[in-house]
Amino acid sequence: MRRLLWFMLLAALAASIAIADTNVTGKWTGSFHSTGPDGEARESTAVMVLKQSGSAITGTVGPTENDQHMTVSGKIDGDKITLNADADGRAVTFDLVLAADRISGNMNMVHNGQTAKAKLDVTRAK
Repeated sequence: MRRLLWFMLLAALAASIAIADTNVTGKWTGSFHSTGPDGEARESTAVMVLKQSGSAITGTVGPTENDQHMTVSGKIDGDKITLNADADGRAVTFDLVLAADRISGNMNMVHNGQTAKAKLDVTRAK
């Protein structure tokens, strides 16, 4: 019984260390590949400046560090990141995955019944 209790304590400690190590606070840079409602494909740079507090994430997103035109908020659950924004009446959602120092995934935007999609791929800026 004592051995089981000791094992459970070590497992809980290891899990709390793993959770504490997952923090996306900082600047992330990379690429943004979008497809507009008209089917036109565009490529751009992407910069995310994020702050994590517990599982809550807030921040900004834009093509450069000086052009952060979208404020986002959401959460991280394990390696899954979900962010939402309302950018000038456009409902924007990000469904992302964190793997080491890389965040990648999809962005969807809806405005006046039209949709636009994009792929985001950023790495932690050094």
